[in-house]
Amino acid sequence: MALWDRVKESASTMQTQLMAKKNDLKSGAFRDSSMAMCALVAAADGSIDPSERQRVAQLIATNEVLQNFSADELRRRFEEYVDKLTADFAFGKVSVLQEVAKAKKKPAEARAVIQIGIVIGGADGDFDQTERAVVREACFALDLPPHEFDL
Repeated sequence: MALWDRVKESASTMQTQLMAKKNDLKSGAFRDSSMAMCALVAAADGSIDPSERQRVAQLIATNEVLQNFSADELRRRFEEYVDKLTADFAFGKVSVLQEVAKAKKKPAEARAVIQIGIVIGGADGDFDQTERAVVREACFALDLPPHEFDL
C-alpha cells in the first residue's frame, strides 16, 4: 500500500474512532486542547500561510466530532493559538502545549486530542515529519505513549 493511502486510511480510522466517542467529548478542556492541537499541526514547520490556516479552519468547522461546540468559539480559540505560534514559535509552542495538556485528566479526551491531530495532519494526504513531531510532543504533554498512535 502506498504511503499516501496509509495516511488516508489512518486518518479515516481515527475519525471513525472519534465519532464513536463524540458524546463523551463535550468538555471545555477537550475543546481547548483540540484547538491547540490543530494549531500545532497547522504551524508544525514554524510558520503557517493563510491558505493553510484557512484549510485547517475549514476542517475544524466541518469535523462532526467538534460540532458539540460553537464554530465561532472553535475558530476564535484556533486563531488565538495560531497567533501565539506565529508571533514566536518556540515560546508559543510551550504555551500551546500547556493548552493541549488540559485534556490529560481524562484519558479518552487525551487520546481524542491526539487523534484529531492525526486527522488534521493527514487531511492533505501527507502527515509529514514536522507534523508527526508536534503530535509526538503532544503525546508527552498528555502522558500518552506515542507508539500507541504509530508516531
